[in-house]
Amino acid sequence: MTDNAQAGTYALGDRTVKRMGYGAMQLAGPGVFGPPKDRAGAIAVLREAVARGLNHIDTSDFYGPHITNQLIREALHPYPDDLVIVTKIGAKRGEDASWNPAFSEEELTRAVHDNLRNLAVDALDVVNLRIMLDVHGPAEGSIAEPLAILAKLQRQGLVRRIGLSNVTARQVAEGRSITEIVCVQNAYNLAHRADDALIDELAARGTAYVPFFPLGGFSPIQSTALTDIAEGLGATPMQVALAWLLARSPNILLIPGTSSLGHLHENLAAAALTLPDETMAALDRIAARPETS
Repeated sequence: MTDNAQAGTYALGDRTVKRMGYGAMQLAGPGVFGPPKDRAGAIAVLREAVARGLNHIDTSDFYGPHITNQLIREALHPYPDDLVIVTKIGAKRGEDASWNPAFSEEELTRAVHDNLRNLAVDALDVVNLRIMLDVHGPAEGSIAEPLAILAKLQRQGLVRRIGLSNVTARQVAEGRSITEIVCVQNAYNLAHRADDALIDELAARGTAYVPFFPLGGFSPIQSTALTDIAEGLGATPMQVALAWLLARSPNILLIPGTSSLGHLHENLAAAALTLPDETMAALDRIAARPETS
């Protein structure tokens, strides 16, 4: 059994994927803009990920833009039958590398076709609608109009499954009234756990939750606590953070990203890391630690 297999599997709509996946965002240049410094290295990471049994890749055509999807196509096409590629739309990049909302019917339709072309597929496995009411995090507001446009593209056969990103629980409920939602992708980690209730509600429904920024936004005190725990386990802080997420709920799918083969192997090894009950309790307390003044 590979490390990746030890994480187990979970449903992503009518597909089953391993819970340890790969996020392609870091394969683009600095700021997720422009080409990578080492194109051959990026290709090697993608091929190694699939060779190690990974079958869930997260990407978007606005990474680069276009860069990560073109790398995925070059590295992996024709794709293995069990590989599920999840992309996202709802944003576009400015010439200054800014992230801007792109919610009109024309923009969403163009984004789907850009993904289809650059990935060289006839239909997209999963498309997450990235909600950009606030670039920095979820903000309340109706998502009905852009989601209805994406659902229309799904009925046309261009999109197989739909997910949501950067959303609130209320928006998830609104989304379900329009189409089936197979996954939710939000920022969530040991230190920032605003989605605890949402994760549990999604788990009860059999819906996948895909956290990003597994080490984002830690205070110095929280980082020190995590580092101490990791040293005691003979692991890296990232490995412990990923193992905690796997233990947190069975519906959590991980998409750690890296452009390094060494870091890829370290991330995959997190699936084999067992966290004793007392360690889980200590990690749970990290979220409640006060920020430094």
